[in-house]
Amino acid sequence: MRSLCSQSRPCSLSLCDKAPMKKRVAKETEPVAVPVLAEPEPADSAPVRVRQGPSEPPIEASVTTADEADTLETALIPTDSLSRYMAEIRRYALLSPEEEHELAVQYKEYGDVQAAYRLVTANLRLVVMIARSYQRAFQNLLDLIQEGNVGLMDAVRHFDPYRGVRFPSYAVWWVRAYIIRYIMNNWRMVKLGTTQAQRKLFFNLQKEKERLEAEGYSPEPKRLAHNLGVKEREVVEMEQRMAARDLSVDAPLDAGDESATFLDFLADQGANAEEAVSTLEYQQLIRRKLTDFARTLAGKEEVIFNQRLFAEEPLTLQDIGDQYGISRERVRQLESRLKKKLKEYLVREIPDLTDLDIGLADAG
Repeated sequence: MRSLCSQSRPCSLSLCDKAPMKKRVAKETEPVAVPVLAEPEPADSAPVRVRQGPSEPPIEASVTTADEADTLETALIPTDSLSRYMAEIRRYALLSPEEEHELAVQYKEYGDVQAAYRLVTANLRLVVMIARSYQRAFQNLLDLIQEGNVGLMDAVRHFDPYRGVRFPSYAVWWVRAYIIRYIMNNWRMVKLGTTQAQRKLFFNLQKEKERLEAEGYSPEPKRLAHNLGVKEREVVEMEQRMAARDLSVDAPLDAGDESATFLDFLADQGANAEEAVSTLEYQQLIRRKLTDFARTLAGKEEVIFNQRLFAEEPLTLQDIGDQYGISRERVRQLESRLKKKLKEYLVREIPDLTDLDIGLADAG
């Protein structure tokens, strides 16, 4: 048998007896799966075509690397960071009160880090719930969640399981405190609230305004201060702070002219030159009159005046009483009489002095 190939040109896939491959006999009506004799190619090369039959199109068997597979897998699930985090924390099961107590005891008594880890992971959803309530004040929810998680871990360190309180009820105060502190520190470059009253106004002022407007009332500062339990002046100051934006005093007034800045037009809150000179002259006058008055004193009154009323480290009533062998009450009576004499002397020597209050602190 010479050849089974019906083509007239030389065939590289000939099944003749001179071919190096094993002889095969097949019917003409059946498709033959012919192996491809080609140079070996790398795994990441072009797709390999395999012929299935005379009437079927070739099938491409593409070779996919591990990196491409990973890329395809992640590309099929488009999501954001918050959704991925929420899906991640749902994997951690909630704890029963008995499990919470047992884990808290293990961490407090034995320092079991795994017990603390379970307490934290089981309450991550609590942090998200608290952070959402402050999302109106701070748009980046993930930052609030991250800061709340720090507060949650701090709550685990300070939690006492023998107080009869569940851990979530205790942790909510730590989480809220950390979130509030983060918002106040990052709301603006200049801090808005440094006192308890200012923090209350920061979070509740706008909500109270909306509530009063919904009820038909005008949100005046006096009414807002009464409802929130703060001073009217604090309400006005917080409204001004929240309405204005941060501005550098070194910024130029005109973009094209940097010679003048906002600092050049700020009013000086201190006393002017005339008031400073007047205050200095008044203090010098008072000092001279006190020196003249001290020269008129003697005995116990001189000691009380120099060593108690106008001393940097005043003696106590008991110290002066022990020095003269009298009671503390007697020294107090002498001191009261001396203050009255001093006031009458200053009013007589300085006619323009209309209001004088010699109220010195009692040092004992």
